[in-house]
Amino acid sequence: MSARVAVVTGGTRGIGRAAAARLVDEGCRVIVAARTPPESCAFEFRRCDVADPAAVARLFAGLERVDVLVNCAGLAGVNTLQGDDALWHAIIAGNLHGTYYCCKAALPLLPDGSGRIVNVASVLGLRGVPDQTAYCAAKHGVVGFTRALALALAPRGITVNALCPGWVDTDMARQRFAELGISAAQAGEGMPTGRIVSPEEVADAVAWLVRPEARSLTGLALPIDGGGLSRA
Repeated sequence: MSARVAVVTGGTRGIGRAAAARLVDEGCRVIVAARTPPESCAFEFRRCDVADPAAVARLFAGLERVDVLVNCAGLAGVNTLQGDDALWHAIIAGNLHGTYYCCKAALPLLPDGSGRIVNVASVLGLRGVPDQTAYCAAKHGVVGFTRALALALAPRGITVNALCPGWVDTDMARQRFAELGISAAQAGEGMPTGRIVSPEEVADAVAWLVRPEARSLTGLALPIDGGGLSRA
C-alpha cells in the first residue's frame, strides 16, 4: 500500500490513533484530524471538527487524492429522553453527520477500483442500551449509511465497511466504566473471551479492509467484541 494517502478522523487517540499508526506501518501517508492536537504526534495533523462541514472541506482541501478514509471521530455520553437536548444533537452531529460530511468530501478524491472507506461504528450500532439513546441512534445510523453507500459506490469499485467494536481499552471506555462503577477487568470478565479488546486489534481490522485483497468485502458491519453479540 506504499504511497497511498489515508485520512483518519479522530486519529489522535484511542482506536483512531492505533489505526493511523497501523496504516503508517503499511506504508501509507497518513493525515490525522481531530478538534485538538495531541501532545505529540508522529502523523501529519490537521485540526477539524467533523460536525462542521466547512471544517471538513478545509481538511480535504489541497489533497489530490484520498485512497483510504477512516471515520473514527465521535463522542458518547449518557442520554435519555429526560436529558439535555444539546447532548443529543452533539452526539448525532459528531458521530453520524461527521461521517456523512467526510465521506461526501472525500468522494471526488477516491480512486475507482481501489478507494476504501472504513466507518468505525460500535456494537451499539447493532443493539440498544437504555441510557445511550443518542449514541445508539447515531451508530445505528452509521451502520445504515455504510450499507447504503457501499451499494452506491460498488459500481466504482470503492468499498465501504463499518467496524462495530465492543469494549475497547480507550479513554472513552474508561469514562463509561466509571459511569457504570466497574473496572476494565470486570468488563472483560463479562465477555466470552474474558477480556476487552485492544485498539490495535481494531486497527488490524482496518488494515485488512483497506488492502487490495479485501476488494470484495463491502457493506459489512463487523463486530469486534470478543463474541458478546453472539450470545445476545
